[in-house]
Amino acid sequence: MQVKKGDTVVVISGKDKGKHGKILQAMPKQDKLIVEGVNMQTKHQKPTAKVQQGGIIHQEGPIHVSNVMLWDAKAKAPTKVGYKVLENGKKVRVSKKSGEIME
Repeated sequence: MQVKKGDTVVVISGKDKGKHGKILQAMPKQDKLIVEGVNMQTKHQKPTAKVQQGGIIHQEGPIHVSNVMLWDAKAKAPTKVGYKVLENGKKVRVSKKSGEIME
């Protein structure tokens, strides 16, 4: 996967197309991500010892990694990801649009 937890992404297909969000959780084995504010689902929660207040809870659902692109803040546009090896031997992600190193 070319994206990781904490990256800002934009949804490029599906019902939430065009929405931006931060990756809350990455699931590389299933090729899925949980993105903040995207693919909201409702869950009916019973009161338990952990959650005293029951009711309807809205939470993010997983979205396939192919439906998102990394957001380049410098270019203010979605970008593809490339890789570059620095002089010290460290491999880093590079934005194809602006050429900046993605942290």
